[in-house]
Amino acid sequence: MRWLITGAGGMLGRDLRAVLAEAGEADVVAATRADLDVTDPAAVRDAVSGADVVLNAAAWTDVDGAETAEEAATAVNGHAVRTLAAAAGKRLLHFSTDYVFDGAATTPYPEDTPPAPVNAYGRGKAIGEQAVLAAGGYVVRTAWLYGAHGPNFVRTMLRLAAERDTVDVVDDQQGPPTWSYALARQAVALAGAAAAGRAGPGAYHGTAAGSTTWYGLARAVFAEAGLDPSRVHRTTSDRFRRPAPRPAYSVLGHDRWAGTGVAPLPDWRPMLTEAMPVLLR
Repeated sequence: MRWLITGAGGMLGRDLRAVLAEAGEADVVAATRADLDVTDPAAVRDAVSGADVVLNAAAWTDVDGAETAEEAATAVNGHAVRTLAAAAGKRLLHFSTDYVFDGAATTPYPEDTPPAPVNAYGRGKAIGEQAVLAAGGYVVRTAWLYGAHGPNFVRTMLRLAAERDTVDVVDDQQGPPTWSYALARQAVALAGAAAAGRAGPGAYHGTAAGSTTWYGLARAVFAEAGLDPSRVHRTTSDRFRRPAPRPAYSVLGHDRWAGTGVAPLPDWRPMLTEAMPVLLR
């Protein structure tokens, strides 16, 4: 198959490239932001034309920045995705987010839960999702993503551990810490299952099993790095006011994987153990 990765220079995009290379896939076009402006419809249509699978990892990821630049964020996360969906249809596998939900649940969100975003970033992502689903494509929602490339919570904790004696981390938001490389492997497997007719179009949740709080994740990161977890102190979100409200509950259900031949991701804790040697390099 011929693969196109958009957003190939980002954290997830770089892991998608690695997974495809490890799988022996040689016909891969890895388009970074410099290679492909996803807000340029003509360029998008041209890039998509020869691809069998389009993995869209391009995104505006500055959640707080989207609050004051919603039009620009939505141009990337919503309208550009609409163009991709119109051009690629069922060939498109698009990555989305838990931020399309309101965070008011107390049990994992099923894949068919109607979106109810609480911030500008989520609103833009919901527009993109709607277009992909309407075009018969695939949406993979993820949450609390971390990896070896680019800024993320786990790498921030490792940096702060080297700079401070203690760190304060919120304990009132719950979610599933998910390694971007594991997500990349799962997404590539889903594309293969779709090509084989085992996975129908629609929304899938690409997150680790189980959940914790940011405080719990920070303590686990310290422990994995051989540091004292008691250096992490518990606090609440009202101590860290952010422009964009965050969902308090970001745990997603995984029922759609049944019957696809693609396994849901494992529990977040052993996943972190597997990831840490890569993150500590």
